[in-house]
Amino acid sequence: MNILETKGLFHDFKGLKVLFDVNLNVAEGTRHAIIGPNGAGKTTLFNVITGTYRPSQGEVFFKGAEVTGFSPHKLVRLGLGRSFQITSTFTRLTAFQNIRMGILSRRGIRFNLLRFLDRMDGVTRETDEVLKRINLDGERDIPANMLSYGKSRSLEISMALATDPDLVMLDEPTAGMSVDETHNAVELIRRLTEGKTMVIIEHDMDVVFSLADRITVLHLGTILASGPPEEIRENQAVKDAYLGDSEV
Repeated sequence: MNILETKGLFHDFKGLKVLFDVNLNVAEGTRHAIIGPNGAGKTTLFNVITGTYRPSQGEVFFKGAEVTGFSPHKLVRLGLGRSFQITSTFTRLTAFQNIRMGILSRRGIRFNLLRFLDRMDGVTRETDEVLKRINLDGERDIPANMLSYGKSRSLEISMALATDPDLVMLDEPTAGMSVDETHNAVELIRRLTEGKTMVIIEHDMDVVFSLADRITVLHLGTILASGPPEEIRENQAVKDAYLGDSEV
């Protein structure tokens, strides 16, 4: 069963065409990578799927229902989580408070000054458990803007997953990371997405081929190829457009 489908997606920015008849199918329970050169339309596709943009033409389906143009917060309620290419934590809040925001959202608890959040023992306990799982329990009370870059990215990935989504979409989660930070991020993603469906945009081919069990290649706004990693690795059209002839 496909948890996510796009049918005939087109998108343009004031006449500049970015997506052309994109038909993407993501099977439930898979780790699906979207790759392609800069300017291929990857982040635009993410933004259309997650409700930041409404497509110029075409439809988006999530769990079998059409969700074209739904707002991001409505999609989160339906079970779609997303991280961004640029780190987007609540910088003045602590690591604990950031994760708690995601858990409150999942439980349908809106922030209200009349509520005493610190007295919600269940929420506090679950937040601390998440921080321990992502190795940030030692930074529990540190503001997000004081964390190292790698830990800040880990926090953002975890925020996307704190809502317990059925589908999580990660936009270049390892961008700007050192080799060690990338290794830790890959292990974190693998652990946190166990049993879930994931769609990831990533330029680091080592990350792609270590995580993904299916890959879609975007080129000039359209799908060039889609298939299992070994098939994409050997696809000559993909090599010519993106991977080159070197081993990956």
